Amino acid sequence: MGMSMGGSAGGGRGRRGRGGRAAMSEINVTPLVDVMLVLLIIFMVTAPMLAAGVPVDLPDSKADPLDQQQDQITVSIDAAGAVYLDDEQLAPGELADRLAGLQRGPKPPLVTLRADRALDWGRVAAVMGELNAAGFKSISLVTNSSSAPQ
Repeated sequence: MGMSMGGSAGGGRGRRGRGGRAAMSEINVTPLVDVMLVLLIIFMVTAPMLAAGVPVDLPDSKADPLDQQQDQITVSIDAAGAVYLDDEQLAPGELADRLAGLQRGPKPPLVTLRADRALDWGRVAAVMGELNAAGFKSISLVTNSSSAPQ
């Protein structure tokens, strides 16, 4: 009987280790939540800035904004007249070939045209003609929203 009591007392001390404290089995998630909230705020602020990759000085307009769609093609023309399909610059005359190679379903995707305000209207009309010849009949022109009276 005496031997069994001595064995359990020594075994209890051995489990706690040298310091005499038991290991903490809880995880404090407060710092993790704080970091995640900061990252969420950072991504919410920077996400709209990443939407348009080609720098274009858009003209002002009082038009209402359009809804974003999943299958959307963005064609941009910068101040120098270079044409971009989404964020990729195209060689002169390459737009028609690239548009023909796009996978289309029963309904063609929405095409948004972003053109710099300094461009000649003839350049913009030529790109719109290429889009029309490729089968894209509905083209949305992108502008900056302006609330000031003109």
